[in-house]
Amino acid sequence: MATIIPVSPFDYVVFGATGDLTQRKLLPALYQRYRDAQIPETSRIIGASRSHMTLEEFREHARDALKSFVPPAEIDEAKLAGFLDHLFYVAVDALGDDGWDELKTLLDERPDRIRPYYLATSPDLYGSICRNLDRHGLIGENSRVVLEKPIGKDLKSARAINDAVGAVFPESQIFRIDHYLGKETVQNLLALRFANTIFERLWNADVIDHVQITVGETVGVEGRGGYYDTSGALRDMVQNHILQLLCLTAMESPISLDANSVRDEKLKVLRALKPITAADVQAVTVRGQYAAGAVGGRPVEGYQADLGSDAASRTETFVALKLEVRSGRWAGVPFYVRTGKRLPKKLSEIVVQFRASPFSIFPADAFGREPNRLVIRLQPEEGMKLEVMTKDPGPGGMRLRPTNLDISFEETFKQRYPDAYERLLMDVVRGNATLFMRRDEVEVAWAWADTLLKAWADRPEPPRPYAAGSWGPTASIALIERDGRTWHEEIG
Repeated sequence: MATIIPVSPFDYVVFGATGDLTQRKLLPALYQRYRDAQIPETSRIIGASRSHMTLEEFREHARDALKSFVPPAEIDEAKLAGFLDHLFYVAVDALGDDGWDELKTLLDERPDRIRPYYLATSPDLYGSICRNLDRHGLIGENSRVVLEKPIGKDLKSARAINDAVGAVFPESQIFRIDHYLGKETVQNLLALRFANTIFERLWNADVIDHVQITVGETVGVEGRGGYYDTSGALRDMVQNHILQLLCLTAMESPISLDANSVRDEKLKVLRALKPITAADVQAVTVRGQYAAGAVGGRPVEGYQADLGSDAASRTETFVALKLEVRSGRWAGVPFYVRTGKRLPKKLSEIVVQFRASPFSIFPADAFGREPNRLVIRLQPEEGMKLEVMTKDPGPGGMRLRPTNLDISFEETFKQRYPDAYERLLMDVVRGNATLFMRRDEVEVAWAWADTLLKAWADRPEPPRPYAAGSWGPTASIALIERDGRTWHEEIG
């Protein structure tokens, strides 16, 4: 059984307390930490939003959310009742004056508490909320602010948000969250590389042929069409989640696990990432948009129908890229990344494909001989799988076949472990920013993305259609197969 280390007492203020993110992710995560006795009994979780409701109505709203989004087997009625007693509510106008005095009165009851402000709102409100917090004297040395993605839609807007928040909060108190970095497997990637000599010695262009990163979703836009059509897969997934996974895969060893040491090394990877210009865009990028098809045996409509608009959209719901990290460690090693909606499976994985042996002592008919491959699974089941060659059991000669050394974290450790939001919410209370993005990381990633967006704009071609339930446009297959490689799709 893992040791649960309680955090210091806190007042967690969640702006956007009646919104989807709070109901689906934040309240369930905080409930799980309370159920595991990590949250001190004197802590408070204070919801803030424009909606006018009583405390009882907010607690009932929270109860309904927990019953909907926490597995029934993990609902302990006594713990649930105790958790709801820790919830408070204030109606606050982010853009005006209403409610701020009431919030200050509530917080001033316990002025010395650690006080995280989680902005589960539209990024357009980040600056206004932070200015109001400052104007009403609600920011102190124990305050932190948590920013959800997207932080802008390009470099210019990201800088504007960072400037607005940074005008009242020092960088050390700003936590830009990417929930992918809170996944157990992502942190185990650091352990795998830097705590195991066998892998770190092999983690270079001499031994690795290429790396693949896939983040696939089976869902469509699911009512988020208004946001998604102004965003697209590059802004929504590549600029943040996928580039962060690439950084952790490609980074050099930090001098310690100190937040800035880790983020310094990630920043170096982003700066080493080769820009994709108009001259390269056709050779190393594929944009797609899902059409009607079937996912999980169920017919689904195409993106245009999901969008509910008569105007033809040129927004991509799928992106595949061939990326290059310009460093000595990775010279000549391509990073193939892809992400999309309405793919056959929901999955996130990193595949490290090792080079084939230059010479084999085994006969040509020892079929099944394949290079080693390390598959790091983030979802649906977090774990790692190393594919090695072994002898097929039995007499009759030396026949080889690939065998998996498979580690499923849940099966191996026989326990539930905290999900990404649970871990990250508590890291904010601790003041540990290692798994959060620093301002310069966000802005360098946007500068790289802006170059690609401009390259696409300079070659205005519509995204390629792909049937919902497929792995994207056929051009994405050609992207990797013309290099003599293939996408890893043996996902169980």
